[in-house]
Amino acid sequence: MRKVPVVLAVFALGFAAAAGAQVRYSNRPPPPGYQPPYPGARPDRVVSCGSPQYRLLRCPVPPGWRGARIIRQTSDAACVEGRTWGFDRGSIWVNQGCGGEFVAAAGGWRPGPRWDRDFMVSCGSPQYRRYFCQVDVGARGRVVLQNQYSDSACIEGRTWGWDRAGIWVDHGCGGHFRVIRRW
Repeated sequence: MRKVPVVLAVFALGFAAAAGAQVRYSNRPPPPGYQPPYPGARPDRVVSCGSPQYRLLRCPVPPGWRGARIIRQTSDAACVEGRTWGFDRGSIWVNQGCGGEFVAAAGGWRPGPRWDRDFMVSCGSPQYRRYFCQVDVGARGRVVLQNQYSDSACIEGRTWGWDRAGIWVDHGCGGHFRVIRRW
């Protein structure tokens, strides 16, 4: 039975390494003389995650995490929770060059009242180039194209799409997008 967590940990580390992530956690004791990054930290529960080439990246976390907090920034780029890093779907996401070391947060973050409402966002591709409109979609949220205002076609997955951090448009697509946020 002990082999299952080890196999899962090896798979998660292999997946993170393939994505270019910097993730560190294990069930093994730390090497002799290792000092945790902050007092009281369990070195086997610190996740290091950095945004490669200023792109969005997700880093898996140990089971049972309900939230995360940054304990040490390792990048020159700013790490601002909700903007350049966050926690959702059992992983930490980093973007725009943010890098740091993270630990589990007690209780986890929950949005405030009226956070899970629908709203409209206008997003367009300037000069037929890829553009990202940053908006917090939510862990179970989604985005729907309400109406297109560009002459270029807006085709989901080809000229527009979305992820947890926002909406991307490309090849001249422009429109009004309905963001349906659900926690």
